[in-house]
Amino acid sequence: MAAIARHGLAGVTMAALGRELGMSGGHLLYYFGSKDQLLLETLRWSESQLGERRRELLTGDAPATERLRAFAALYLPTGPGDPRWTLWVEVWGRSQASEEIRAGQVEIEAVWREDLVTLLHEGVASGEFRAVEPERFAVRLGALLDGFGTPIVVGLPGAGPEVALGHVEDYLYEALLAR
Repeated sequence: MAAIARHGLAGVTMAALGRELGMSGGHLLYYFGSKDQLLLETLRWSESQLGERRRELLTGDAPATERLRAFAALYLPTGPGDPRWTLWVEVWGRSQASEEIRAGQVEIEAVWREDLVTLLHEGVASGEFRAVEPERFAVRLGALLDGFGTPIVVGLPGAGPEVALGHVEDYLYEALLAR
């Protein structure tokens, strides 16, 4: 994951990655079959690690509003070059040309969306959130987070996690909490 984040997938050869991991490039190809499959499996591993953290924060006793803010903070990149987000950028760039990558992307993103929809249902049911259609709201919030995440991970001036979270919190207040 770190090698892909440092060099991008195009800059990582299977031979160089194998050397970095203490095995041959052929060994990597034997297990993964292709660089695309390696990318997808690396992303799946990364997301499974993050999924554990996401489930912990979503199943806590905190109010839905706090859990939604924590969800947004966990979703966004930590800063320029965030390895997890760099993997996502690689996946997005390759998904048009690879049905396998696209299917993996859909599968991974669906878990985030399902968790968000569940949280939104809870917030609406408890009266914490204004009545919204959770599935539609989750699509919009996901697009908002992706839109803020991309400039952060590529390091555009003025983009940062704190700035993005401020905008996201404003949106959540206006869309879910303001009466």
